[in-house]
Amino acid sequence: MNLVNFHEDELPIKDMETIGLAAGGQLLLNVDDLNALLSGRRTGLLELQNLEAENIKIKSLNAKISLQHTDEGKMDLLIHPIYRKAQRPEFLDENEAEKLQKGEVANLLKITKDNHGNKTEMLIEYDADTKEFIVSDTEKILAPDMVNNEFLTAAQKESYRKGREVEIADGTKFSYSAVDHHGIRANKLALVASILMDGGLSYVVYKGLNALFNTKRDEKAAAKLSPGYHQAMKDVENQRAFIPEVEFNSRSRSAGR
Repeated sequence: MNLVNFHEDELPIKDMETIGLAAGGQLLLNVDDLNALLSGRRTGLLELQNLEAENIKIKSLNAKISLQHTDEGKMDLLIHPIYRKAQRPEFLDENEAEKLQKGEVANLLKITKDNHGNKTEMLIEYDADTKEFIVSDTEKILAPDMVNNEFLTAAQKESYRKGREVEIADGTKFSYSAVDHHGIRANKLALVASILMDGGLSYVVYKGLNALFNTKRDEKAAAKLSPGYHQAMKDVENQRAFIPEVEFNSRSRSAGR
């Protein structure tokens, strides 16, 4: 689950104009890519123009982009190009890497150690678009407290952070994915995730979701959403009425903001 990490007025518009993603101060991104960018995720593949690096000029390049705050508090625009060959992380063996690249598994969990012997659990996925392994610290993956107005158990939250499939009572199944530009996949086209923070609830409305990994779904069944989803949407709309400045698909009912 991803709440808004960045705001639109923070975006490096000049840099984005340089590579053809903005013009005249206006962004040239679709809603899904903009939401992904503001939530700290990667966009889908975009055509970038007029790139320069180490005295090399590239007229056009397909790549994904993301944002990152530097230690100095500045905003960095990161470019994720399509690599010729995937660079395997040292903590993955060849067999594990091959399983990810062939799409035999959605992800793998690995325990790594730093120079001080501290252990970190990493979730590794493979982005076939860019031929790149994506590594996420499971402790930093934010699991929702509720989905479609149903509270998740501690076990369900743990499964979500570990990239496993979670199913709730209304039949909605979903899983975390750093590769997907929504950050989440599901057997339904939409869901509403909520997290308790600052004394209130913050909502994220996901629409147009992709199917679960290597799973075909009946699109008619996927479009049939539960009463819990519709009630959660009513809650979102009610909060928008009370907090006019709130952005849809981002935050609501959060005290002290």
